[in-house]
Amino acid sequence: MLPVSRNILIACVVGFLLQHYVMPGLVDGLALWPPHDYPVLPPFQPWQLVTYSLLHGDFLHLFFNMFALYMFGSAIEELMGPRRFLLYYVVCVISAAVMQIVVNQMMGGLPRPTVGASGGVFGLLLAYGMAFPRRQLMLIFPPIPMPAWLFVTLYGLLELYMGFSARGSNVAHFAHLGGMAGGLVLLLYWRSQRRGFRR
Repeated sequence: MLPVSRNILIACVVGFLLQHYVMPGLVDGLALWPPHDYPVLPPFQPWQLVTYSLLHGDFLHLFFNMFALYMFGSAIEELMGPRRFLLYYVVCVISAAVMQIVVNQMMGGLPRPTVGASGGVFGLLLAYGMAFPRRQLMLIFPPIPMPAWLFVTLYGLLELYMGFSARGSNVAHFAHLGGMAGGLVLLLYWRSQRRGFRR
């Protein structure tokens, strides 16, 4: 893995170990809590827009996010360069958090913390599909190969469907979409400024 991708992976693994085995209270201060009026729950803090991405709910949550980071991160980092790649990843993480907060406020209910690097990972998936649209990706279930652009499109539509149909689940589908949306806006901005992927 290239340096920034590797450092993100290490930071997430360290965050997971601290959260689950050393300092369980990290969720109170570093997970993403939506603004609320419940004094017994941890408050929203600005740094949570980034720090929530370093925590994960369980090992499988961490594993799948880090596997996707391993699969797509270095390819995008090589295209963008380390500084732009880090900026892109952080923008996707923040846009995912903002989307999650907005959707949570609209849906109401008891505030729940959000954790995971999925917003940044979905942003990387979008960038990969745009940079390498014809590269073949293999689904796990079922094992069907398809071009990256189609994989990204279908995955985005699935997240949209799940966001509306599985409201009670513990998966932040709209945060995933927020990561993709933030990444798309930044990529289109860079393209308009002729500062997109390096060739």
